[in-house]
Amino acid sequence: MAPTSTPQTPFGRVLTAMVTPFTADGALDLDGAQRLAAHLVDAGNDGLVVNGTTGESPTTSDAEKAQLVRAVVEAVGDRAFVVAGAGTNDTRHSLELARAAQDAGAHGLLAVTPYYSKPPQEGLFRHFSAIADATDLPVMLYDIPGRSGVPINTETLVRLAEHPRIVANKDAKGDLGRASWAIARSDLAWYSGDDMLNLPLLSVGAIGFVSVVSHVVTPELRALLEAHVTGDVTKAKEIHQKLLPVFTGMFRTQGVITTKAALNLQGLPGGPLRLPLVDLSPEERDQLKVDLAAGGVHL
Repeated sequence: MAPTSTPQTPFGRVLTAMVTPFTADGALDLDGAQRLAAHLVDAGNDGLVVNGTTGESPTTSDAEKAQLVRAVVEAVGDRAFVVAGAGTNDTRHSLELARAAQDAGAHGLLAVTPYYSKPPQEGLFRHFSAIADATDLPVMLYDIPGRSGVPINTETLVRLAEHPRIVANKDAKGDLGRASWAIARSDLAWYSGDDMLNLPLLSVGAIGFVSVVSHVVTPELRALLEAHVTGDVTKAKEIHQKLLPVFTGMFRTQGVITTKAALNLQGLPGGPLRLPLVDLSPEERDQLKVDLAAGGVHL
């Protein structure tokens, strides 16, 4: 049974966009995934997003995606939300992934804007609506035009919010003005999908984070969130500023690469990457250590 959700916080407040651990030979590491999931929930995460960008979803098979959901639900599904990435740039394929995620026990779906194809807004509306119609699971949209090439416009977000199962948005648009308008005009639960903007997005109405840096600083992110919720804006700002080197360091290159490097340095399950992603160079690894140490994380 999943944790209790509310309309205001349908997937909790702090979620990690979890990497997919692989074994030394590049195979799916289900035992490692379960150990990492337990570690992240123990650290304070309300939920985990699996099979997303940080989970190297472009390189995992449909069968591997289902196996991963099943394993993570088995490990932590009674105490954390497990949200499964189901979005692709092919609506039919996305529906298949959504149904498979539901069958595997996921508590919700993450649906990214279709990438590469650059569909018009009506195409986005129909695509996301079809995913929401495909299962009984609540859906979190994922608006990331830097990867997809197309933003979900405010009018489209407002229309999609009318669907009873489209309940949240992961915002990686980097536009506080557009976020402000969409939050004001819809009842979507708003999650920051850009760690550097976690605090700014809270200030305009976001309720939580889907974070990458939470692989290493979940307690600090929870403290930032609690400070904001209780009105201690000075403390929230101080935590935000302390974490600036972490936000910067974890995204000097592609975030999966740095996250797996940090996990491996900590002795946590991460493993290698699948091409086209490659490991950090020794110089990049040294820089990551410096960046994280400056933010209070010592590897």
